[in-house]
Amino acid sequence: MKKLKIGIVGLGCRGRGLTSTLLSVDECEITAVCDIRPERVEDEINNIFDATGRKVAGYTDYKELISSADVEAVVDCPGWEAHVEVAIYALRHGKPVGMEVGGAYDVEDCYDLVRAQEESGTPFMFLENCCFDKFELLSTSLVRSGKLGEIVHLHGAYSHDLRDEILGGAVRGHYRLQNYIHRNCENYPTHEVGPIAKILNINRGNRFVSLVSVASKARGLEAYAATPQNPDPSLAGARFNQGDVVTTVITCAGGETVTLTLDTTLPKYYSREFTVRGTKGLAVMESNMVMIEGDQPMHEFFEPSKTIRKYIDNAEEYSEYLPSFWRSITEEERKLGHGGMDYFMLREFCRCILSSSEPPIDVYDGATWMAITALSERSIAQGGAPQAFPDFTRGKWHLRPPRDVVELPVK
Repeated sequence: MKKLKIGIVGLGCRGRGLTSTLLSVDECEITAVCDIRPERVEDEINNIFDATGRKVAGYTDYKELISSADVEAVVDCPGWEAHVEVAIYALRHGKPVGMEVGGAYDVEDCYDLVRAQEESGTPFMFLENCCFDKFELLSTSLVRSGKLGEIVHLHGAYSHDLRDEILGGAVRGHYRLQNYIHRNCENYPTHEVGPIAKILNINRGNRFVSLVSVASKARGLEAYAATPQNPDPSLAGARFNQGDVVTTVITCAGGETVTLTLDTTLPKYYSREFTVRGTKGLAVMESNMVMIEGDQPMHEFFEPSKTIRKYIDNAEEYSEYLPSFWRSITEEERKLGHGGMDYFMLREFCRCILSSSEPPIDVYDGATWMAITALSERSIAQGGAPQAFPDFTRGKWHLRPPRDVVELPVK
């Protein structure tokens, strides 16, 4: 079997995680790695050698890696500010790109990315792993089967206590710190909005029309910086621009609404709060719950310790709606990045490139989802003023057929 020769650009925490997962994807082999920090490059070369017995090439200049004849495709995962730059260079040099997620700094960056892909014709896939997760795909399959009725509203969140990671940015080489000091926006929207956009067929018969964003005051990092848990004492007393909780409301051409919440600087358990509301039922990720009119009563008060408890964690009752790979997942696959969703995503990327198939999350998806960051920053600065969404498809969203990330069972 032919294997796709992949070069990895960016060897921070996420880059190392993707590298580790790719080592288990049969459809590819890693042939080169790159990071601006030479010590990271050397460490990863050694890690790959220990795992495979192969010595891969190492670079500190991503352009040299992309130019290598031994690299057929690029996994693009440096800091947020370099994602688009690296992707455009690779696309224009004929190397297919799998680009890691993050928000755009400017809407024009998104246009530049779309132009580079359209003009080069080089394959591009946006690596939004949550689109491949179990509950999101179960919910999508229920929607496609009509079990939830007509979809009216969806909600997603990135609730993740990152205070230690953010404040450790200068001492650990992490990009988030400067963003939280200088910006105020929905800075990491795609885990939330990606699965939602796929359900709503955004850019494929539907589109985002406008958004409004508001931000709370910024106090969480300031308070944490004053505690002994702060990994960088030089930040004690620092001020941060990024609001602790950012709320975004998106309207769609189809009449649906979407709410997103960014919540990363206050004490909180991890949750994406993924919720789908339709005329016949709902799916709620936080409680792993599916409620369908006729299957369960809809008038009970939500009391987790009492009556409603029997519906919490009932999503497994609908497992027949899961795609086949989630029904047959092995314990080894569960260990391959975020419970297996990284593995399924990267395997799909490799398969699409090797078979010359259209990637399921394309450049229009990536541009639209990343644009939320730049639009939200503008809305917050203008006191929550509505912002029109660009149409990166230039009207083709009317004509493009729907496309899920994988084949789903329809009952």
